[in-house]
Amino acid sequence: MHGYAMPAATSNKTDWRQLAILIFLAVIIALLWNTFVVYPLRVLVVVFHEFSHGAAALLTGGEIVEIQINHREGGHCITRGGIPFIIVSAGYIGSLLCGAAILYATSRTRSAHVLSGILGAILLLATFIWIRPLIGFGFAFATIAAVALILTSFYFPHAPNDVALKVIGLTSCLYAPLDIKSDVFDAGHAVSDATILAHQTGVPAVVWGTLWLIISLIIGFYALRAACRAINRPDHAK
Repeated sequence: MHGYAMPAATSNKTDWRQLAILIFLAVIIALLWNTFVVYPLRVLVVVFHEFSHGAAALLTGGEIVEIQINHREGGHCITRGGIPFIIVSAGYIGSLLCGAAILYATSRTRSAHVLSGILGAILLLATFIWIRPLIGFGFAFATIAAVALILTSFYFPHAPNDVALKVIGLTSCLYAPLDIKSDVFDAGHAVSDATILAHQTGVPAVVWGTLWLIISLIIGFYALRAACRAINRPDHAK
């Protein structure tokens, strides 16, 4: 008979083991950043990025017309209605918050396989509703990623799911500032969220890029801090 763990309280102390694991994983991801090993993770974060635009549209009274993802780690989210400023701003910040939420939730549970299943189910549902075309890279990739998360949830125990989620969360947190740097500071006049917002507001793209970069670093710091808070775990499970 399976038991359940009593809710665990979070203390103000740092869980140094958790911090060491996250730093180790972050270093490995950074070293392999431009390799094919991390490529699927980077594309997955692009999916989070575009879904964040869509979520902002829905939350501000708009709707999602279409989401596309391509193999060059790009994509778009076409929306109708809503508040344009919030929708455009939501991509970088939203994908970062997704990573932070995954890191935090994973650090607070001993049932990471459940989180993998939930994430996979949400991704699969959103993919079938919004990603187009049905026969295309983005739809195929997101479907495979969602099914992989669900299968991992069913067939692997806590530890592999825990590591997989931490890697996804860290990649999402790392991608935001790196993508902002690439899109805004390195790409010149290439179209990006910052250039779109600059066109809407008259404020230069570099200003928006700098602001988002600062916000992403702050959120990343507090996400890591929250994920590494020690948990007062109960001695027994009922």
